[in-house]
Amino acid sequence: MLDAEDLTWMVGIDPLRSEVAAQVPRLLRRRRVPPVGRVVRTGAELGAALAAWRLLDLPRSRRRDDSSISRAGVSRRLRRGFERLGPTYIKLGQIISSGEGLFPTELVSEMRLLRDQVPPESFEDVRDVVESDLGRRLGEVFSSFERRPLAAASIAQVHAATLSTGEAVVVKVQRPAVSQVVRRDLAAMSWIAPALIGRIPVAALANPPALVELFAETILEELDFRLEAANMLDVARVLATSGQRSVVVPRPHPRLVTRRVLVMERLEGFSFDDVEGMRRAGIDTEEVVRALIISFLEGATLHGVFHGDLHGGNLFVQPDGRVALLDYGITGRLDEPRRLAFLRMLMGGSLNDPRMQLGALRDLGALPPDTDLDAVIADLGLDQPTEDPTTMDPEQLLAEVREVTKRLLAYGARFPKVLMLFVKDMLFVDGALATLAPDVDLFAEITRIATYFTMRHGQQIAGDIGIDPRDNPVDLEGVRAAIGVTSDVDRLTYRELQARRELIRRRMGAHHRRAGR
Repeated sequence: MLDAEDLTWMVGIDPLRSEVAAQVPRLLRRRRVPPVGRVVRTGAELGAALAAWRLLDLPRSRRRDDSSISRAGVSRRLRRGFERLGPTYIKLGQIISSGEGLFPTELVSEMRLLRDQVPPESFEDVRDVVESDLGRRLGEVFSSFERRPLAAASIAQVHAATLSTGEAVVVKVQRPAVSQVVRRDLAAMSWIAPALIGRIPVAALANPPALVELFAETILEELDFRLEAANMLDVARVLATSGQRSVVVPRPHPRLVTRRVLVMERLEGFSFDDVEGMRRAGIDTEEVVRALIISFLEGATLHGVFHGDLHGGNLFVQPDGRVALLDYGITGRLDEPRRLAFLRMLMGGSLNDPRMQLGALRDLGALPPDTDLDAVIADLGLDQPTEDPTTMDPEQLLAEVREVTKRLLAYGARFPKVLMLFVKDMLFVDGALATLAPDVDLFAEITRIATYFTMRHGQQIAGDIGIDPRDNPVDLEGVRAAIGVTSDVDRLTYRELQARRELIRRRMGAHHRRAGR
């Protein structure tokens, strides 16, 4: 256990967090003249990537009648362009890499390379940062310090080391000058974002300025490792309060934490995608996913704190089956009204109450405060029987998507920034199910998790929102509607759900190829 009196870097942490938050509006204020140099550089890099794709990959894709060649080509070239543009765009690529099911598979796969395969800084630069921030020579603090990093990402890289006391640690070291580069790039992004409003329906729903604002808030916090270390303690406290022992947070060192250096406990285990290795070791991979989902939902709905950047590079599984959760630069924090709105949103899903869900989304800012919820339900057909999308032809499905988007925009719908981290994490969970638990029955699993919350947290939920889950059984009709299956489907594995998605994707791809010709 850490003694609070030893945590010298925690002094003044709340004012520091407020100070960082106050930088965001100043940094994103609308300027009359854009940061021309960075806009030109960005345009040149990404323009060159798209030009090469049009000249080389697109013709080859058409000759072979294989759209995957085109998607793979543009994804690869964009990833290389992001690498050349530096830390801010690498971080953007990392966010895209967590968007399984939202972005094309080829793009997600390419952007995953930006998680820990970014060219590292030289060891000399790393040593300078560590010695400058700790105020001591490297050899005075560490008995060994690996020159080659374990991983190198957008903001920092991580080195294995051993303290002079003999304790095995990892050392996270910020890249030199990254702070100035990030601030310059955010200024350019904030200048461009308002021009995207309403240009593309999906972009309009996503609210580009809010996306940039969220990006700025999260990445600015990542630039101060004292905040990350404090986030680690907060998440650990939530896990302890919930009695959750299946997820482990590494301990930050009580004294060796600065703005640019974070020394923490070294944890080891299986890579999150090493399914065979885990199973050979006797680890129940379905239980691994279940523990991750439960701890994530407990943090968000019951405590208002959750890890905001779940992806395969940020966690691994220890030999005893516990999930080691790393990298707390991005942490979701909800004030009490928004936490209660989150809880109502999830309870509304459990009870198949679309009005409760829409009311919660309105309270989170996804809909204007004066929205007529009953009109939205009727207009979007949320009170109608579900239509299976696999039985619809591509033209009908496209028309349905366009119509729903048009109606949402008419109501003033936006994708509020408070939901973005949550949705991104849920997309990762979706991918984790595909990897670790493809044959789990989704309906049974949802019922099992809901039962866990009812039995363990029913009293708090009833006190928080006035609805006692112990008196309200789970209604899976809303889940079926969200997945797109009819009420006669009693069992659906994740593997079967993937097959349904792939069928729709192939049909849509064939439709686009025919339309292109």
